[in-house]
Amino acid sequence: MEQTILLLIAALVVGMSKGGLASAAAISVPMLSLFMNPIHAAALLLPVYIVTDWVAVWLYRHDFSGRNLAILIPSMLFGIAVATVVTPYTPESVLLIATGLIGLWYCLRAWLRRGVAAPTEARVAPGVFWGTITGITSFITHSGGPPAQAFLLPQQLLKLEFAGTIAIAFAAGNLAKLPAYWELGNLQDLNWQTTLALAATGIVGTRIGRAVSLRLSETSYRRVIEIMLFLLSIILLGKGGWMAMHSAVS
Repeated sequence: MEQTILLLIAALVVGMSKGGLASAAAISVPMLSLFMNPIHAAALLLPVYIVTDWVAVWLYRHDFSGRNLAILIPSMLFGIAVATVVTPYTPESVLLIATGLIGLWYCLRAWLRRGVAAPTEARVAPGVFWGTITGITSFITHSGGPPAQAFLLPQQLLKLEFAGTIAIAFAAGNLAKLPAYWELGNLQDLNWQTTLALAATGIVGTRIGRAVSLRLSETSYRRVIEIMLFLLSIILLGKGGWMAMHSAVS
């Protein structure tokens, strides 16, 4: 019963993030990793991500940055291809720590900066770099939020444009994970009744996330995303550090 409740909470959080509260979803895998294998947790939630992704695409179909999508989506697909090859050889703890450091770096840079920063442009080179990192970390731990936001947040997009860009980019990326997850044997043992229940819970979460996003001002929305990103980064660092120490001891 406790495991089922945590799974439903994780699915609800995934849905809320797809509804507009970006970053929240990546907390789900570390949370489930407390009682199950992280790769199994990622595979279990992948169908939930895909279903809620496309609900979010519908919700934000009129609000997105075409230039950012043109940069991020091919880069993320390349990162997913890289991750498919390197996953069997790369310790998950390394990726968790790296992802956490990226998010922490962005938050501290934003909060310690003096004065008001001017919006940056959607430049190709940084976008390809962050998009590739997003694809790699998203494939292995569903924690692609920090690198994607490190690229998008400095542009100071309108909140709906930001949410729509994130939703569409990750919808394409998560769908591209399916063949690789299947090939690696991560989807064959799923309980599809449980998966359907989680997907339904995720859809409810998208509506909640959308409603909350619409009620926040632009400044408050950006601050909420930054705080969530900071907390997520701390969780990822703690989880990665714990896994690294456990591996070293064993």
